[in-house]
Parts: sequence; structure tokens; C-alpha cells
Amino acid sequence: MTDNILLAFALMLVLEGLMPFIAPNAWRDTFRRLIELSDGQIRFIGLTSMIAGLILIMIFK
Repeated sequence: MTDNILLAFALMLVLEGLMPFIAPNAWRDTFRRLIELSDGQIRFIGLTSMIAGLILIMIFK
């Protein structure tokens, strides 16, 4: 189980690092726009992301 969690974490780091590596200007502009969002909007994005992740886990498990 621990191996799977570490593997998932490593994959997340690789995927998170792609955007700043490939397109640093677009990545920076995205964060500038994120700063302007309200707390509620950011929470909604986070909730949607978590739900999508859980659905994908249930589908592929």
C-alpha cells in the first residue's frame, strides 16, 4: 500500500512539473489569474478536482 501511495505521489509531482517546464509564461499567467479569484471560487475548483479524482480512482480500481 505504501508503495502505491509513493508511486501516486511521484506521478503527481511529474504531472505538476510539466506545465512550468514546458510553458513557464502560461503557468505564471495562470497563477496571476488564480490570485484574483475569491476563496469560494478556489474552494469550488478544489472540490471539483477532488471529486473528479475520486471518480477516476473508482473507475480504474
